[in-house]
Amino acid sequence: MKFAYAGGVFAAALIVTAAQIQPTLPVFTDVTAQAGIRFKHSFGDYELTNIVEGTGAGPTFFDYDNDGFLDIYFVNGRWQKNVSDNRGRDLQGKLSNALYRNNGDGTFIDVTEKAGVAGTGYGFSSSTADFDSDGDLDLYVLNYGPNTFYRNNGDGTFTDITQQTGLGDPLWSLSAPWLDYDNDGDMDVYVANYLEYDDGKFRAYYPAAGYPGPLSYSGQQDHMYRNNGDGTFTDVTKEVGMINPDGRAMSAMATDLNNDGYTDVYVANDAMENYYYESRGNGAFEEKALFMGLAFGQHGQGVSSMGPTPGDIDRDGTLDIFIPDMDYGSLLVNKGKLYEDLIDSSNLAVICGQFTGWGAIFFDFDNDSWLDLFVSNGDAHHEYPEDPVLARNNGKAEFVDIARQAGDYFQHKYVARGTAAADFDNDGDLDLLVLHLNSTPALLRNDGGNKNHWLKIDARAAGGKVPCLGARVTVTVGNVKMVDDVIGIKGYLAHSDPRVNVGLGKATKADLIEIRWPDRTVQRFRNVKANQVLKVVKGANPGKVS
Repeated sequence: MKFAYAGGVFAAALIVTAAQIQPTLPVFTDVTAQAGIRFKHSFGDYELTNIVEGTGAGPTFFDYDNDGFLDIYFVNGRWQKNVSDNRGRDLQGKLSNALYRNNGDGTFIDVTEKAGVAGTGYGFSSSTADFDSDGDLDLYVLNYGPNTFYRNNGDGTFTDITQQTGLGDPLWSLSAPWLDYDNDGDMDVYVANYLEYDDGKFRAYYPAAGYPGPLSYSGQQDHMYRNNGDGTFTDVTKEVGMINPDGRAMSAMATDLNNDGYTDVYVANDAMENYYYESRGNGAFEEKALFMGLAFGQHGQGVSSMGPTPGDIDRDGTLDIFIPDMDYGSLLVNKGKLYEDLIDSSNLAVICGQFTGWGAIFFDFDNDSWLDLFVSNGDAHHEYPEDPVLARNNGKAEFVDIARQAGDYFQHKYVARGTAAADFDNDGDLDLLVLHLNSTPALLRNDGGNKNHWLKIDARAAGGKVPCLGARVTVTVGNVKMVDDVIGIKGYLAHSDPRVNVGLGKATKADLIEIRWPDRTVQRFRNVKANQVLKVVKGANPGKVS
């Protein structure tokens, strides 16, 4: 039977049916070894003895060579004086970061040495953006101590330009989302800093915990760096209204949470309230987390917020947020004027509450048009493994635990940290990359997620070579609207596929795709066929612009 019409109420019914009647679910296959990934994470020591080592790391997906396939960058720990135990001193000089180029055939090759990005710092995460508008993605590595900024030379190599740019933030940095906060056409960066670790002072703690927690240390100030357009950056933190010297940021994301067309910054802090910096649209921000219901979860107290992941879980055209922690987590649902924590009614408290959550990611793994949730878990103070979570959105504001049905990886436990989602093989469904503390990562290929229809919107900046960070994509099928922003930083210490992947269920086309660019102009495309990558270059594609 064939259907020629996929619009209106009929298309919406097809999508709902896809969520309710799914004969077989996709499974995830661990293809790490066959893909050629040999990287192994280390916290720079033989035993886990402090909060620096226990923080872990996360992976980065980005297309550094502009061939259309996403490559992978891993950061690693190091033996670090005043952090690591003396017993691990023989690891000094043996650990490095790693860059793997995607060969386009399901395999990767280690090009770290050729690219010149092995690094020398104790790394936690990285982020990417085209800071100099030359058409390729540059790489910012977040370390314990000075960060490292690499310029992409466009020939497969990178150059360390940290000193020239002024981005060697000396604090303990964990996350750095890029955004054009002042709307001048170039990318600025927000650096989220954690705490002031000092192993030389005695601090009381519960012995069973293994080592002191975050409240034993002073927080650190985050920094907003403005791109001057000449290859340098200026610290404008005070100027833009982001002074909070006592923060303990574990991650940050730059996305439009109030749907006004300007990119906001949300910061997840450890054991204290979170920050929501709402953009005023004039280069300044106002901290409004408490006012918007974004400072705390439903219990009204600061928790160990790891990495927030945004997504429109109820398909109402606004972004919601899930934040994993050492408790039940928080599901902050956008109600228009404020956010409400629905962690209990969504069933996620039951699913996630027994674990210590780290790397969460909203993604539609079965392309039925409803966002599902993956959470990587693991004990915070010991190398005790825990189950990963895969929760399927049933389309009724509830999630269902389907991990045991999702493949062999989900039959085991891990000490996991950051997780990224990306369609690394460009087959139309989203795969996962999980960083395991002091161990090998897991590249989990999604097998079967493309049985439903899908669309991938690749919104590019002028010139067509790099993602247009901060653009908002809205896909309409019948009376259903699905939104997502073009961002890389999602979840804990991870950088995911910046392309917007939308599941369509059984619908064979999208009635309308709207792209709102960072300058707030809107471009529209109608009757877009399913199962394709729609590459849209700002200012260069046909379609109505307003």
